Amino acid sequence: MPRTVVIAGATGFIGSYFQRRFLEEGWLVRTVGRNASADAQWNDDGAITKVLDGAELVVNLAGRSVNCRYNERHRREIMDSRVLTTRTLAQAVAACAEPPRTWINSSTGTIYRHAEDHPQSEVLGELGTGFSVDVARAWEDELAAAVVPDTRKVPLRIAIVLGAGGVMSPLRNLARLGLGGHMGPGTQKFSWIHEEDLFRAVLFVHEHAELTGPVNAATPYPVDNRELMSLVRQSLGVLYGVPTPAWLLEAGAVLIRTQTELVLKSRWVEPRKLLDAGFAFEHPALAGALNQIARGK
Repeated sequence: MPRTVVIAGATGFIGSYFQRRFLEEGWLVRTVGRNASADAQWNDDGAITKVLDGAELVVNLAGRSVNCRYNERHRREIMDSRVLTTRTLAQAVAACAEPPRTWINSSTGTIYRHAEDHPQSEVLGELGTGFSVDVARAWEDELAAAVVPDTRKVPLRIAIVLGAGGVMSPLRNLARLGLGGHMGPGTQKFSWIHEEDLFRAVLFVHEHAELTGPVNAATPYPVDNRELMSLVRQSLGVLYGVPTPAWLLEAGAVLIRTQTELVLKSRWVEPRKLLDAGFAFEHPALAGALNQIARGK
């Protein structure tokens, strides 16, 4: 009898990777999403309960992309796409005759403050302020409020995920155009995790019942923005990149409809719980991870 995982938000960059990897590992994969191809749609509570019933693990990756300008409509969509989907899953899990053993719900490493002084662990980390932090807090509060006594709930505070898509595409495009220098001061920390290590971390958390509360999913070896862009250039064989001052980033972000927070905030996320539990990263160093991504699958 194959083990069953339910992936909510399976059509995105991370969700697509997870779906493929779970199948390769022999799991039966069910999905919840907006697309007609999903096994259950978000507007059908009964179908979601049916999909979840008897599953061993549920992984919620649903959420609108934050790569946009934070106008009023986008703020509402970003918040609702995380909070309301978590609420819907809570109701469905509570209605299961045989609920999942583990519920891993996406959160974000952006919940911590801008930090250039020391890393932010799950226990000692300080939460930040602003819209992105408000979203993360509301997301985790919704999971905490879910009354599902037979299911272990774990918010996974995910750093920036590196893989064939996602944030790597615009960074590599900038480097190819000669604009791959450091951004802003270049001292801001860049916490990241390779998509394969994120998948492995999800399985690890599921198998280690002693892991509770928020868990940080990030490599133990972050870099600053200056080193990040240098390594991106090296992985592509590009010798030089023009630095981009903060004021120019602000102007450019308006034109390409995104937020400079995505590159200027210093994210220094420490995976203390994973390390203490014995998790070993396959891609701990950025140079190796970028070279693997550049070579392709």
